[in-house]
Amino acid sequence: MNKNTVWAILLIGAILVGFSLYNSSVAKKQQREQFVRDSIAREVTIEAIRLEEQNKSENLPQAEDQMIQPSVTAPGQRYTNPFLNQSLEGEESFYILENDKLRISFTNKGGQPYSLQIKNFKTYAGDSLIFFSGPSNKLALDLYAGEQINTTDFFFVPHFSADNNSLTFSLHFDEQSYIEYIYVLEKDSHLLNMDIKLTGMDRYIPRNVTQLDLTLNLDIRHLEKGFDNEKNYSTISYKYPNTTDVEKLGQRKAEASESIKTRVEWVAFQQQFFSAILISDQNFNSGDLSFRFYDAANPDTLLINCRAYMQIPFQASAEQSVPLRFYFGPNGFYSLKAFDRSFEKIIPLGGFLISWISRFLIIPTFNFLNRFISNYGLIILIMTIFIRLIISPFTYRSQMSSAKMRVLKPEVDKINAKYPKKEDAMKKQQETMALYKKTGVSMMGGCWPMLFQMPILFAMFRFFPGSIELRQQGFLWADDLSGYDSILNLPFKIPLYGDHISLFALLMALSMFFYSKMNMKEQSSGQQMPGMQGMMLYFMPLMMLVVCNNLSAALSYYYLLSNLTTMLQTWIMQKFVVDEAKIYQQLKDKADKAPSTPKKSKFQQRLEEMQRQQQQQMKKRR
Repeated sequence: MNKNTVWAILLIGAILVGFSLYNSSVAKKQQREQFVRDSIAREVTIEAIRLEEQNKSENLPQAEDQMIQPSVTAPGQRYTNPFLNQSLEGEESFYILENDKLRISFTNKGGQPYSLQIKNFKTYAGDSLIFFSGPSNKLALDLYAGEQINTTDFFFVPHFSADNNSLTFSLHFDEQSYIEYIYVLEKDSHLLNMDIKLTGMDRYIPRNVTQLDLTLNLDIRHLEKGFDNEKNYSTISYKYPNTTDVEKLGQRKAEASESIKTRVEWVAFQQQFFSAILISDQNFNSGDLSFRFYDAANPDTLLINCRAYMQIPFQASAEQSVPLRFYFGPNGFYSLKAFDRSFEKIIPLGGFLISWISRFLIIPTFNFLNRFISNYGLIILIMTIFIRLIISPFTYRSQMSSAKMRVLKPEVDKINAKYPKKEDAMKKQQETMALYKKTGVSMMGGCWPMLFQMPILFAMFRFFPGSIELRQQGFLWADDLSGYDSILNLPFKIPLYGDHISLFALLMALSMFFYSKMNMKEQSSGQQMPGMQGMMLYFMPLMMLVVCNNLSAALSYYYLLSNLTTMLQTWIMQKFVVDEAKIYQQLKDKADKAPSTPKKSKFQQRLEEMQRQQQQQMKKRR
């Protein structure tokens, strides 16, 4: 590895670290500001409410005339309210709301969704895409109405609308007091509207209660080819109101939890390509979020358990309505962006710079090509060529810089021969830098293509695994470009590598090896760092082989094409564009015109001063 490459890597690393620190500080600042604006203290606990009920004569003098007083629970009954006790018994039945995109099954036990099918999509195994299903999935309202209740314990009374696009579940506390869940599935939409309607409940719910507790618990199923890859892109996201940023609990974690003390606009349970988003136009007061991944070998083929315990603002009145909405559907960038609620930011596109490249360069280019081309392998090839053309001016500068270093190598060798002793290292360095100064050669000239290419490579690393357009799209031997390709399944699992051989990853690693070999000529200027050449030649391709073996086949395919096109571009420039004899003459002419003692830059002066101090310390030690 020559000095140009080392400088490029250090510079790119510094830029990425800087962006990461900047984004972190901005996020923390926004969260503090949001906390100051919207923070609302949690309401009185259930125990405090009970104590106040026991002392109503002092704390709630007006409530006695308006609220139904709890009676003594009869033997064998669970609740003091006879209507609630009657609703504890029943037979579970299921009811369907369906449109062209969703099929949702509801149960009268709790009046909640029981299963969800997202139409027009299949699992990798070829089955209907059931996003969640079973009694472990909960949508529950917790409230104190003279006694603590959870709505999942009761059998609701169902009622369909005349057009069958609306389903209402009712839970009565008496003839005039009841809770209704009204579900409306919009036509040709991934949105499910839910209205929690409380009628006459001010007779039961204490006046000092200002929020209700809503629990959403979903067991999302394993849907894709690779469990680990699907796991890496699944998490919980949420958004504060009056912001455009989206927060995440974290990715590539076995489990995570977070307590949110401020108001929240929406919460998303996201799988790699599909999400369930709970939205409140009135905003949630606060909430507790958590997720936990299942073991890959679990018999129920579950991926992740997601739980949101949210506080809904409430104001006691004869009629109270709490509107909520659910988005159940694919994580398509433009389809989510159309809602204008920052839903598209749940797609893991990276930090500020990487995300910007994806949003404004890669995704528009990809979708534009997809209008005319149905073969995604061909689309990726065209995108690779397009990106190489964009950075070709910087590649040209890099090739010219490398050529200048090569033609100056004989002069550098003369300087090295002139100062063979270690104590003359400073003089050797000074003369070398003076030579570069006179000829106008920059040691950083080769950094520019890598500087511009690396963010694009990172953007592609984010884009391909999260692009639903590539899901279950085949190309050559790969049956699903969003997952890994495999030409051989191993009877054992190799740590870090996996239990299969990805041909795209293998070809990509080989292309890296030959590209490094090709660069040996450019590294012949004597600028190699000890041991680094072998690392670039062998270690880097091996490391990328291990990393990409379990990642998206489209990603490995793109890296392969990028390496091949770079090799071709380099060969063309060296063969037909770069004339080393002409370059040498130009450098010689420039050196002849330069003053005998060129002005030293501040960096050169500081470097020389450091070397002088180092030599003095070495002399003192002797």
